[in-house]
Amino acid sequence: MLLVYRDDCSFAEKIKPLQSRTAFSSDIDQAVRQILEEVRQQGDRALLRFAEKFDQAKLTPQQFLVGAEEFAAAAAQVDEESKAAIKLAIAQVQDFALQKRPQNWSYSPRPGVTLGEQFSPLQRVGCYIPGGTAPLISTVIHTVGIAAAAGVEETVVVTPPGKDGSVNAALLYACEQAGASQVYRLGGVYGIAALAYGSESVAKVEKIVGPGNAYVTAAKRLVYGEVALDLVAGPSEIMIIADAGANAAFIAADMLSQAEHGSGHEQAVLLSTSADLLPQVEAELYRQSQQLSRSACVDQVLQNGVFLIEVNDLDEAASLASQYAPEHLELMVAEPEKLAPKIKAAGAIFMGHWCPEPLGDFIAGPSHVLPTGGSGRFFNGLSIEMFFRRSSLLHYEKEALLKEIPAILKFAENEGLDAHGNSAAIRKTAQ
Repeated sequence: MLLVYRDDCSFAEKIKPLQSRTAFSSDIDQAVRQILEEVRQQGDRALLRFAEKFDQAKLTPQQFLVGAEEFAAAAAQVDEESKAAIKLAIAQVQDFALQKRPQNWSYSPRPGVTLGEQFSPLQRVGCYIPGGTAPLISTVIHTVGIAAAAGVEETVVVTPPGKDGSVNAALLYACEQAGASQVYRLGGVYGIAALAYGSESVAKVEKIVGPGNAYVTAAKRLVYGEVALDLVAGPSEIMIIADAGANAAFIAADMLSQAEHGSGHEQAVLLSTSADLLPQVEAELYRQSQQLSRSACVDQVLQNGVFLIEVNDLDEAASLASQYAPEHLELMVAEPEKLAPKIKAAGAIFMGHWCPEPLGDFIAGPSHVLPTGGSGRFFNGLSIEMFFRRSSLLHYEKEALLKEIPAILKFAENEGLDAHGNSAAIRKTAQ
């Protein structure tokens, strides 16, 4: 059933049902740990076993890596319209990314002192691309494409194989166009393990990026420290803030766009100042859902993950949204540019009636790899900066050091670190 809350409910009552979701499930940690440990200990032997167990694919280690012939065959299978769409998305995502490519910088805050930062692209990054119920071709662009813009030396893709060991042709074409160095037909937890620990056939990476189901999310969280991570991302979610001028059909369509992802744990939330809008959206949700090819996935979300909430005003809506920290937030209001600054936490904010969430999923520019489950309060979405190492730069002339030695000695004394103090003091009399 759809859960509808009227404006006579308190703020606490409205937010409570929205706070129960999480970006990962502790219930599956034990099973995930076992898979990770087996891959860490057994390498390729475990990968072969899990590929057959979870993806029904009988492979050899030589078949993990997708070869040049398969890329060529994939390119021949993809229609020209799809190729054009993929190239458009790559161009627009990389253009956005390059606007924020970190630049080395320095300044002199006081005589004889130069401080700054330098940025170096990571050398080997792993991108997890979900296959499962839908091959997420766009995720290739929103991970690999950004890594390429950053100048990462090697960008490795892992993605689940089909039962025959194949990989979706359009997905392979996108990998090639976006700049992937290697593509491995390895999925789920065992694919994450291969990236984190390496095996006889797969070299480990420095960082893992990309979304996945609850198992993949748990695996990423559990290998943190072996490798770096982008963020923790679970089932997809969308929140829409709408006033009386919003179109009920638009709202329902956008909510359903996230409900069809397939886990059944997606959420779609409407906050509206208009009591009349809620039943109109409810009717549209049921009407439109009957026309969708993935109705089974959608029905699950309609039963458990749809919330229609009447709010007193847009300020209350902004407060609810900021506490919920949605992955995707649409502002279908008369003046979205005035409401946006009041939002304190959201993965991506879509402003106005003509900016549906799938723009962000596919072609707009910012990466669609975004925090979910409330983790937007402390994680940011994937961006080009995440593919760099940052090093501080410090340069002192002698006179500048001599001027600051007394402060260094006092810190060393207070912290009981004599060698620290001596490291500075020994330079007092040096020529």
